[in-house]
Amino acid sequence: MKRACMLFLVGAIFTFVPFTAPAADLRPITLPRPQISGGRPLMQVLKDRSSSRSFSTEKLSLQTLSNLLWAAFGINRPESGKRTAPSAMNCQDIDIYVATPSGLYLFDARTHALTQVLSEDIRALTGTQPYAREAAINLVYVSDISRFTKVAHENRMIYAAADTGFISQNVYLYCASEGLATVVRASIDKDKLAKVMKLRPDQKIILAQSVGYPSR
Repeated sequence: MKRACMLFLVGAIFTFVPFTAPAADLRPITLPRPQISGGRPLMQVLKDRSSSRSFSTEKLSLQTLSNLLWAAFGINRPESGKRTAPSAMNCQDIDIYVATPSGLYLFDARTHALTQVLSEDIRALTGTQPYAREAAINLVYVSDISRFTKVAHENRMIYAAADTGFISQNVYLYCASEGLATVVRASIDKDKLAKVMKLRPDQKIILAQSVGYPSR
């Protein structure tokens, strides 16, 4: 079957195998249902929350990625479409892009799926530090400021930064609970990365966050 990417499951580890395909052929990857039970007590997770800049090359399982993205900014109230992190006036301006060795994907919380955007590995472009290219994934937080329809122009980037902070902290807490390493950063060549990601002028890169297993 011709697809923009093929998904192979090897044990619990997922591998995306991309090939060149026109944009019209790119198809979403439906993530497993997030596991929202279990986890460690909140106070212990807060105690263990930390930043790490040392990652192993071990891949994340598709289930772990599903859980991570739901914790970050998934829909926790389906009846209203509201999310696990707040946003200014519920504008939900932040989009999460997931940079993997096999390409760049956009998280769609409504369908809990990944839509492939690029087939290239752009992890190295998501940060100026060497560890960015080594981490299993890099999350790129992009604010679509056109969604701030009721927010004064001078406040939009402040709200975008705050909304990103809420999401990145959710990722920190999930990683602390699951024994994953993570670090958030602003050290990015944003102009270059935005060009590669083919973002519109009203889509602004705010931060990026590496996630993976700690180096042993």
